[in-house]
Amino acid sequence: MKKYLKRNWWRYSVGGISLLMSVGIDLMVPMITKSMVDDVIVARNMEIFRRDILLFVAAGLGRALFQFVKEFLCDMSGCRVASGLRKDLMRHIFSLHKGFFDKNNTGELMARVKDDIGMVWDLTGFVGMLLTEAAIYFVGVVVCMLRLDWRLSMVPLVFMAPLAYFAIHLDKKLDKDFDEISDKNAALTKTVEENISGVRTVKAFSAEDFEMSKFDEKNEDYGKANRTFAFDMADTDPIMSIIPKIMQVCVVALGGYMVIKGNLTYGTLVAFVSYSINIVWPIDNLGWMLSLISQGLAGYKKIKKVLDTKAEIVDASAFPFNAKKDTNGEISFEHVGFELEGNRILDDVSFTIGKGKTLGIMGATGAGKSTIVNLIERFYDVTDGTIKIEGQDIREMALGDVRAFSSVVTQDVFLFSDTIAENVRLGLKGTMDDNTVREAIKKAHAAEFVEKITDSYEAVIGERGIGLSGGQKQRLSIARALARKANLLILDDSTSALDMETEADIQKEIREKKDMSKIIIGHRISSVKDADEIIVLEDGRIKERGTHAELIKKQGLYYSTYEAQYGDYRRAMAVNE
Repeated sequence: MKKYLKRNWWRYSVGGISLLMSVGIDLMVPMITKSMVDDVIVARNMEIFRRDILLFVAAGLGRALFQFVKEFLCDMSGCRVASGLRKDLMRHIFSLHKGFFDKNNTGELMARVKDDIGMVWDLTGFVGMLLTEAAIYFVGVVVCMLRLDWRLSMVPLVFMAPLAYFAIHLDKKLDKDFDEISDKNAALTKTVEENISGVRTVKAFSAEDFEMSKFDEKNEDYGKANRTFAFDMADTDPIMSIIPKIMQVCVVALGGYMVIKGNLTYGTLVAFVSYSINIVWPIDNLGWMLSLISQGLAGYKKIKKVLDTKAEIVDASAFPFNAKKDTNGEISFEHVGFELEGNRILDDVSFTIGKGKTLGIMGATGAGKSTIVNLIERFYDVTDGTIKIEGQDIREMALGDVRAFSSVVTQDVFLFSDTIAENVRLGLKGTMDDNTVREAIKKAHAAEFVEKITDSYEAVIGERGIGLSGGQKQRLSIARALARKANLLILDDSTSALDMETEADIQKEIREKKDMSKIIIGHRISSVKDADEIIVLEDGRIKERGTHAELIKKQGLYYSTYEAQYGDYRRAMAVNE
């Protein structure tokens, strides 16, 4: 957080100077009051009266000006610190590897970006400023009291020890409380986010009562954490409030006695009482300020935990690499193996895809098909072997270059709450023209429904594509991939929601793109039968490979799938003949 504070050093400096001036004026006012009592009321000096009146007016105006500058600059600095930290946190989250998101839920990360950053804003803004002001004011009041009468000053100083003890004790308890509140808040946010995003699924399965019980549990845990905090505050706050009141009574009693005995002037007593009243606000608000400070520090600890997470995928753009590259648009797997958390997912997988060629990949669920996509995109690094793009190990390429090489269409389509055109432009919003967008939508056979929608290409679709059918969303996702014009197009079971006719039309469009290599992952034989080579995965290994005709002749796994999908149809056709 130091770097964010340093960026705003001059704002904090000017705000700090204004704070000192404001506190100085506040400390001066009781001394003007002392003069008004002793020199004007008692001594009846009218010249002093005029001077003191002018000083009161000047003090009011000066305090208003310095308070404004202090509040404005310190709050602005806190805002800039929080904005900078939030920006860097989001950038860091984007840089993290896929495995991080497998282990950390969305609700928790949302709490870090939103709620915890807000606590840091308070810490580096008005709360930090207020605590600093309270500390300076408190020290200034003590010094002024000592200058007025050291004997009477002993009264408030005696009460400082128990106040300090209770303040430190409260701070320790609140620190634990806010850690707990932050954790429970993240869990509650996760539950709310999941249920709102999946509300249609919840309704479809009539699971409202079950999900409501889950929400009630998380809500109760969050409420319990806040009640613990409230109890800890209530347990200590009355003690911290009554001690200053007792102190004021003692000051008035002892000061009055000294005035009667002639050891203290009326003006000094009035000034001393004023100081003893004014010193109460830093003490009264100490618990509240410490609680917010603890909250901010607890939030920052959780943010720092995310920031300290190192990305397992290192971007090679940070290192010089001048190897010569081929220009054939080829991608190859050379004896690739991959292991995740002790589980062997891929083992000795090798293939090469030349420019314009198509590779089909089939296999049962869990065979490792989608893992191949994740490795190509370098969401994970291979455990064994090498993946090369145009003859170069992808671990020695910039991540931006690796991911720009391919366009991926996944089965789980994600569309943003934006216009249809902007969803297709994703990744190239600053450079892609309207003609490219329209051509891609046409090739994905999505124009037929897009142009019927009100506002057409500029129509805003709902969150995650709400309002569109599964097939329509898949076609827009294919259009997005085609519009990018990458060297490699990857379709990861991305036509499962399409009818056979539309799928055939889209595959015809894709086959005609000879400037682009293709990987087609599917469960349907119709998706991969025209590929130049088909590989069949089983338990992470290549069990079979060849063209459609070659694999049919082998009568292995591929043939079994073919029979399951087309056997009845072929037999029916044979009977009719």
